[in-house]
Amino acid sequence: MRRIFVTGIGTEVGKTVIAAILTEALQADYWKPVQSGAIEDSDTETVRALIKNKKSFFHPETYRLPLPLSPHAAAEAAGITIIPENIQLPQTRNHLIIEGAGGLFVPLNEKDLMVDLLPSFGCEVVLVSRNYLGSINHTLLTWEALKNRNLKILGLIFNGEHNPATENFILNYTRLPKLLSVLPEITLTPEIISGYAVQLRDRLENL
Repeated sequence: MRRIFVTGIGTEVGKTVIAAILTEALQADYWKPVQSGAIEDSDTETVRALIKNKKSFFHPETYRLPLPLSPHAAAEAAGITIIPENIQLPQTRNHLIIEGAGGLFVPLNEKDLMVDLLPSFGCEVVLVSRNYLGSINHTLLTWEALKNRNLKILGLIFNGEHNPATENFILNYTRLPKLLSVLPEITLTPEIISGYAVQLRDRLENL
């Protein structure tokens, strides 16, 4: 069974949408270990609403923090400390999609970062990039951080407006496979997610 960690080059790059596509593509379970903010309309509930298959199971977050802040700040505001040892992989015999909070170097507490969880997860990483001025730099920095920590990168997914010059440079420089391009959608529906999932499923079968 595959364990895939979804990370982005920053905030608001579309990790949750990509996690939904991966979940649908593999009919996988979904888990977001740390949720900051959006307690009533969490990322878990967003993914649940976007997929069509009945096999996926949605595991509860280890930490649900009310304020939409960095996890360490949201936890402090809630009067708690995030303890990485408490963040244990859920038990499942299915594929598992794990969605991070923010980027790799988002702090969980005063000394631990999101990326510090990955070795214990034993997962592959899907890197989500979004085209904007500066995205090449942010993508390469994230790629290099993963590489320097010997974490396996499954590939890149580009989310948003297509920019061939940017995307081609990133792909040529990193030599990572491009798994998918997700274009802007006025409204996201399970049908749209399912269409992307079919494309991604075919790609994953060859990796």
